[in-house]
Amino acid sequence: MRIELAGVGKVFGEVIALRGLTLDLPSGAQVALVGPNGSGKSTLLRAIMGLLRCDGTIRLDRRDPLDARHILAPRIAYVPQIAPTLAAPVREVVRAIAGVREIDPSAFREVARELDLDLDAIDGRPFRGLSGGTRHKLLLAFALASPVSLLVLDEPTASLDADARERFFRMCAERMRGATLLLCSHRIEEMRHLVTHVVALREGRLAYHGLADAYLDQKALSLLQVRVREGDALWLIGHGFQRGADGWWARMVTHDEKVSMLPELTSELGPALRDVQIHEVERVDAGDSHG
Repeated sequence: MRIELAGVGKVFGEVIALRGLTLDLPSGAQVALVGPNGSGKSTLLRAIMGLLRCDGTIRLDRRDPLDARHILAPRIAYVPQIAPTLAAPVREVVRAIAGVREIDPSAFREVARELDLDLDAIDGRPFRGLSGGTRHKLLLAFALASPVSLLVLDEPTASLDADARERFFRMCAERMRGATLLLCSHRIEEMRHLVTHVVALREGRLAYHGLADAYLDQKALSLLQVRVREGDALWLIGHGFQRGADGWWARMVTHDEKVSMLPELTSELGPALRDVQIHEVERVDAGDSHG
């Protein structure tokens, strides 16, 4: 599904949520939508899905998402970050959603099994009584079993364990081939597995639109820890390192900062350098990007 935005803006009272966004995402694009809190991500997603009217023009396959909601809605699947707290038992939720979205029950059960979800074991339990991970697996199963052209995911693996995340990445690549993907996430592994491009917002404006690899080189975070000879930490202090336990000094750095700092650190500290450790952090910096 192609997504076209032209001069899209939205104001809530005195708050300007979106400021004249213009963007063209081709059908089949795999895009991460990122930005700090208040940058306009949620507003933009709601507008794209036809849940909110905005200034400017939004087109999904050349149709207005509000005016053509009855045509476009069956082609869109959305998995929110926080699952709804439905009181109905799982079997009724499954029956209702499968009926509305015309999902083949056998196909849904197959997807659920691939996500390691035992529907029979939770059949009679209220949806809101399930663990966060199980609720999220159900929502992901609905999305992956639906024949959609646009899949919108908001922090889709936040409640999943490592094994479930790996299964989801594999299933998404297999089942959503050809569909447009919009991912709201700050998780490095989600961005590396699911998307090829990044759209970054800041204060309602477009701050970055380009390749995911280039964005992650700027924004992917690492924890750089250094241990030096006692009394030789002046260089570290001058470069923003904070003293920690057991003589370690630490600083959070981007990929580019890490690449440039390591040779300088080795050169400047010389024989005073005792040890260096680098820990990759799971999340990326949500700040502005000038790439």
